Amino acid sequence: MSRIFWDTNLFIYLLEGSGEAFRSVNRLLSRMLERRDELLTSTLTLGEVLVKPIEGGRQEWVERYEKFLSGPGVHVIPFDRQGARVYAHLRQDRTLRAPDAIQLSCASSAGCNLFVTNDDRLSRKTVPGVDFIVPLRQVYL
Repeated sequence: MSRIFWDTNLFIYLLEGSGEAFRSVNRLLSRMLERRDELLTSTLTLGEVLVKPIEGGRQEWVERYEKFLSGPGVHVIPFDRQGARVYAHLRQDRTLRAPDAIQLSCASSAGCNLFVTNDDRLSRKTVPGVDFIVPLRQVYL
């Protein structure tokens, strides 16, 4: 069993997408369920995935995201004091955008084995408390 942190886009691909990104995330989720891995993300993800549904008045999508992110086996990690300290260290790297640093600091605070993103730039970062940062296209479980 592993602790696997998903970046925001993976939830969008899974719940709204089609095509290869949807299929990749769906396979990843299936494999995680088989292995009984823990799925983690941050409170930032919840905020990010709700922007467009709220903006478009799509309450059913707001409820769909809320339900999925509060479902069994999904843990939403808060951006707390510990995360803020990690964030401060990560932001010393000026190539790292603030939202990415928040995501990575939450993953670090939670002690994740794997951080999955669709941002190749992040896979080149080293973050204490996160064993591996991997782009979705390179995930092999």
